Amino acid sequence: MLYRNDRYGNPISVLGFGCMRFTRKGSGYDVDKAEAEFRRAVELGVNYFDTAYLYTGNEALMGEIFTRTGLRDKVKLATKLPQYLIASADAIEKYFQEELSRLKTDYVDYYLMHMLTDIAAWEKLKKLGIEEWIAKKKADGSIRQIGFSFHGNTETFLEILNAYDWDFCQIQYNYMDENSQAGRKGLKAAAEKGIPVIIMEPLRGGKLVNLLPEKAKSMIAKHESGRSAAEWGLRWLWDQPEVTCVLSGMNSLEMVEENCRIASDADVGHLTPEDMQFYRDLKAIINEKTKVGCTGCGYCLPCPKGVDIPGIFRSYNIMYTESKFAGWKDYVQAIAFKQKPGFATQCIGCGKCAAHCPQHIDIPSKLKEAEKHAFPPLHRAVVSIARKVMFRGAKSKKG
Repeated sequence: MLYRNDRYGNPISVLGFGCMRFTRKGSGYDVDKAEAEFRRAVELGVNYFDTAYLYTGNEALMGEIFTRTGLRDKVKLATKLPQYLIASADAIEKYFQEELSRLKTDYVDYYLMHMLTDIAAWEKLKKLGIEEWIAKKKADGSIRQIGFSFHGNTETFLEILNAYDWDFCQIQYNYMDENSQAGRKGLKAAAEKGIPVIIMEPLRGGKLVNLLPEKAKSMIAKHESGRSAAEWGLRWLWDQPEVTCVLSGMNSLEMVEENCRIASDADVGHLTPEDMQFYRDLKAIINEKTKVGCTGCGYCLPCPKGVDIPGIFRSYNIMYTESKFAGWKDYVQAIAFKQKPGFATQCIGCGKCAAHCPQHIDIPSKLKEAEKHAFPPLHRAVVSIARKVMFRGAKSKKG
């Protein structure tokens, strides 16, 4: 495992563990499986683990894992204050104490203001005394370092970056988002200030692996290096000295071991000019096919009318990056055949989703586009008939 230093010289593994994607089981998580993956990651040198208040049940899962393994002091723990829920000074302390209780710990190594999307959100927190609160927590050791996670444009990122003496920050960044979100300009600006950068969405929520066009998949498969799509995505990031740690939502031992293997030799400057041309060619192919730049982050949810926004966009993209049949199959399985489906036709155009979208997608209009081009009336009629048969049968069995 390779390491890069934080602002104070502490080594952070270049591969961080994004805990949100641990395997779910029933209404919770598969704790035994998650513990095994956690232990193996630590054995292989991963020391940075990322969770958040917003990730339902995830902080509690990490608390359970720490209790079982006794490894809390061997890792760097990052979690996040749900600043968008804060309405009073007392609420800041309330949420923080709740997080400590969930995590079964008395300190957080890296604490983030979760999803700051504009300077107004930070100004609101300042009026509630957040700066004094942070100083107190750092003084008593319950917070070691303070940072923020960001979704928005470059200009806004720079505003927030310069608004406080941050210890670190977290941004969405990958070879397809090089010039969007905070982008390379934001990454370099943080590095110039000596602020470490943690990378989220390195593979665009798996899109740069699972939703690649067939032409791109073939191009990767034929490359003499033998690198997987995931490896290409991770290596692009680790080649850059401004990147401190890359989060990966690992949920299998195989994934943990493979990513740790890559993280053991993907140092700064290891990519060749030929490699960089390969990325340019790959991006050109991907941009030919993708219909909606959705990463599946879920910040648009819950929809007040129950529309499965990420699911619809995923199916829509699959229709064009893979095949019509593959996209339609995904739509039927993941959306249409749920007891409470999340059809695009349920959208009333309220715009709440678009206001929270980190990718700034005009979601209502894109839902209409998906419905028109990918799920026309004939398809909806077939689904309607199938649903009546399926759920009538289910009711009969209950009876």
